[in-house]
Amino acid sequence: MSKPVKLILCIVACIAAGAIGALFTDTGSWYQALNKPIFNPPSWLFGPVWTTLYILIGIAGGLAWSTESSQTPTAMRWYWIQLGLNTLWSFSFFGLQNPLVGLINILFLLAAIIMTMIYFFKVKQLSGWLMMPYLAWVSFAKLLNASIWWLN
Repeated sequence: MSKPVKLILCIVACIAAGAIGALFTDTGSWYQALNKPIFNPPSWLFGPVWTTLYILIGIAGGLAWSTESSQTPTAMRWYWIQLGLNTLWSFSFFGLQNPLVGLINILFLLAAIIMTMIYFFKVKQLSGWLMMPYLAWVSFAKLLNASIWWLN
């Protein structure tokens, strides 16, 4: 498979993961009724942030996948695991309407992102750096998720 095809597949997979997650993201009456921390961002911010992140994650994955290294298979396994956990979070939090299950999921997600980054840095440093904004945002999301769980 060519490098451009791998890059496009990773970007499309990330956008698809976001779209699947969005199917479960209901910010309706259940979510509105939750007590939220003062640092809860406005709802309109999540769409642009996640779109940008999914593109960066897709580029990171495509670049790593296209790099010949003995570490590439392991890096890509972690990549797909973190992407699956990312998609699962929306179901865990919104679909099940359960901030605790969402919090448990996001802790596994953070661990998988870190593992992905460790291997991406071994395979293609740029891929590791492209994952940094994602790590930062999911770390913030963990704090937000934990706060919502605690307040409710």
